[in-house]
Amino acid sequence: MNGAESLVKTLLGSGVDVCFANPGTSEMHFVAALDRVPGMRCVLGLQENVVTGAADGYWRMADKPAATLLHCGPGLANGLAGLHDARRARSGVVNVVGDQAVYHRPFDAPLTADAEGWARGVSAFVRTSSRAEDVGADAAMAVQAARTSPGQVATLILPSDSSWNEGGVVGAALTVPAVPQADPHQVEQAARVLRSGKNVLLLLGGLALREAAQVQANRIAAATGCRLLAEGSNARIQRGQGRLMLDRVPYVNEQAVAALKGVEHLVLVNAKEPIGFFGYPGKPSRFWPPGCELHLLTRLDQDAEGALRALADALGAPKAAMPNPGPRPQAPRGALSPEGLARTVAALMPENSVIVDESVTYGRGFFPETYAAPAHDWLQNCGGAIGYGPPVAVGAAIGAGGRRVVALQADGSAMYTPQALWTQAREKLPVTTVLLSNRKYQILIGEYQNVGANPGRTAMDMLDLGNPDIGWVQLANSMGVEAAQASTLDQLGDLMAQSFARPGPFLIELMI
Repeated sequence: MNGAESLVKTLLGSGVDVCFANPGTSEMHFVAALDRVPGMRCVLGLQENVVTGAADGYWRMADKPAATLLHCGPGLANGLAGLHDARRARSGVVNVVGDQAVYHRPFDAPLTADAEGWARGVSAFVRTSSRAEDVGADAAMAVQAARTSPGQVATLILPSDSSWNEGGVVGAALTVPAVPQADPHQVEQAARVLRSGKNVLLLLGGLALREAAQVQANRIAAATGCRLLAEGSNARIQRGQGRLMLDRVPYVNEQAVAALKGVEHLVLVNAKEPIGFFGYPGKPSRFWPPGCELHLLTRLDQDAEGALRALADALGAPKAAMPNPGPRPQAPRGALSPEGLARTVAALMPENSVIVDESVTYGRGFFPETYAAPAHDWLQNCGGAIGYGPPVAVGAAIGAGGRRVVALQADGSAMYTPQALWTQAREKLPVTTVLLSNRKYQILIGEYQNVGANPGRTAMDMLDLGNPDIGWVQLANSMGVEAAQASTLDQLGDLMAQSFARPGPFLIELMI
């Protein structure tokens, strides 16, 4: 058995059975091993950010890691933006990065690079397997690291001779550390705060946004009158009928400060302190008001559901019915608006859809309009590296096992990873992309004003995507994805309904 075969068998034995790949010469023995060892689903991406972003989306829905296969240091570098977003989403990913043969590295061949150095910025675990005999054990440790709560990026660098040399040994699957429980003193402190009668906000993030944890948070809110809010960007929120009507910390600085105004105690549940995405002249970085006390119920890696249940029990909170969002909206007609788009999605999405949201500026108010939608999952960009949406939609579709994915996608961001459409077509994935086509970097126009400037001709030219126009219908068609344009809510609703009745991907260019 060579090292590559031991790697594949170890991954499969550790529960990793999907590999998003963009292989090169250094990885050919791994590719050959995938031929000889059955059981791994291999998904080809035409650019490395498609590969790494797909692995991020897969974890979010499958709750287990996929592997990536990347070609040497430059291939890893191409995928770093996706790995940055995955790290911020706390997604478990196992990267396999090919490298020069150990004996060839001293010759400083053109693709020789500091792959370990590049990997460290996005990885909790980095290891180079320099001998075939070590590959299996190192792979088992990488999977263990990826699956460690709350989810981590692990990178295994594999010199090509470690793949082709004989002597590989299958690594035994390693036990994943148990999810840490909350400190009972933290639970009691939170209970004291909630009994105080003060203005208390529970800020929920991570696994605190899953349905079972929401049930416990709802008990607490019903019993004490505290407010519940989600972080500004979230890897996965379970939403819709039967779930909490959670809003999130606004992106815009002034709106976020207003949303937290008057809060006297802020309790963090798998969440970080609410801060600005950027610093702006004369504006605060922290969104909570002066004098507000911060309390930690659970760290990012701790069991949120268990802590919330313990807190609800400590308060003597009875079971509580989830708030009723009212009837599901009807599909609106007429002119486009952000609210109309959100209501159309809420009216037409299939039960248990997955929403992948990179709508950026157009979608900041989507949450209130979709509370009454059927039960669904909503995935957001947690790291801010744009182009996250199309690749995450690929991984989410595979990780969700055939559920319909609705990707709400800004046009400027989509141009970073349009190759994901090709993978959607190749894999026949049930992804409906609503491409928000305003032909400009609208978010940057707003950011330009946020720093106290008004864009002139030169600046506007830098933010304009309409010279020349990008033909999204033709671009999607060229990659095997059916596509059409819509300029009204009527047309949008008709196309969305048609796409949901088809098994594969569809793109709607929405002219906003």
